Amino acid sequence: MDTVNSTETEKKMMERLQKLMEITESHICLHCLGRRFADSMEGPGNLLRGMKLKEEFSLSPESPCAVCGDIFERIDDAVEAARSRIDALDLEYSSILVGTRLPDDLVEGDEQINRKLGIQAECIKKELNREIGKRLAGELGCRADFQNPDLVVMVDFRTGLKVWIQINPIFIEGRYRKLVRGIPQTKWPCRRCRGRGCEACNHTGKMYSTSVEELVSEPVLEASRGRDTRFHGSGREDVDVRMLGRGRPFVLEILEPRTRNLDLEALEDEINRRAAGMVEVSGLKFSSRNRKVEIKNTSRERYKVYRALVELEGPVGEDDLMKLETLKVINQRTPLRVSHRRADKVRKRRVLDIKWNLKGEGCLELIIKGEGGLYIKELISGDHGRTSPSVSSVLGVAARCTALDVLEVGDPP
Repeated sequence: MDTVNSTETEKKMMERLQKLMEITESHICLHCLGRRFADSMEGPGNLLRGMKLKEEFSLSPESPCAVCGDIFERIDDAVEAARSRIDALDLEYSSILVGTRLPDDLVEGDEQINRKLGIQAECIKKELNREIGKRLAGELGCRADFQNPDLVVMVDFRTGLKVWIQINPIFIEGRYRKLVRGIPQTKWPCRRCRGRGCEACNHTGKMYSTSVEELVSEPVLEASRGRDTRFHGSGREDVDVRMLGRGRPFVLEILEPRTRNLDLEALEDEINRRAAGMVEVSGLKFSSRNRKVEIKNTSRERYKVYRALVELEGPVGEDDLMKLETLKVINQRTPLRVSHRRADKVRKRRVLDIKWNLKGEGCLELIIKGEGGLYIKELISGDHGRTSPSVSSVLGVAARCTALDVLEVGDPP
């Protein structure tokens, strides 16, 4: 039975080989030859398969290859060009991924041969990526990584030989506490000049002199020698709101870092030293692109605990304050203060718990635990009827939040 199967396989291989040589008129390299028999011959590698076929069937492949135009003979040049570019950039890295760009007619011609043979062979681009990647990783002393490489090397064979190096970002996760009012979470371009610099912003291009993002990112940028950063927070507090307690989760994305091996404990100390009295960070650790998305997408799933100081425009008694317990399901139309940048719709949010302390005549302290996305200032004032019910409506007196702190950002369920 084994002999019969072996004979049948050899016969099919011979038929495929004859048809292949007719299509290419014998002008085919060993790489492109071996690739057509990966399903019926053991490796390793298409070059070795091609060499075995050449010996077994006494072939004399001619040059230039009718399939690839002898592009595999340019691997040495591609590896050298890529290595020179990487060395010149003075980078830290431990993994790479190689990609190639080939002329459309070359790729289409390769696929057309497979269709004529009635087979599904590995495409020429995939083999070229692998062969250049193996050689380059070996010379650089690093590893190939198909999921999360430090560097992506793109070799363009379409017009001569060009090489691009993409330095992938690194991600650092942690929590921040904002200890003062008056600074935003992220950089806020000047509304008048849109960041270009004008008299209104004292030619800084910013609405505020600094931000949580800047205070956190500047030491990291210096240590990583990166080009820029992007700050991804699990929600955000208003400029005039402090973020206390354990802090708010965030991921800092560092673009094009030339140094990747960072001492995060030392960076945490340096950030806190420079931003003393304004911002503190804790629990810094390396993270991932996926975590950046999770942090942002789970913002609505995290409960928040707030402390609010409330100014009342009329007297209230203990019986009145007991009515605050009726604040459960809140219908909130997009607040007027953010309606210029948020869709105008009604959202349902829940108050999970509320406690109060009458601090004196006309002054109330509230501790509110609410669902993510609950607007606390509007929960207190009612926002001209856009939030219902509200502290103001259940107490029967106008109420206004004069100071607000976030005490806790809970973990998602």
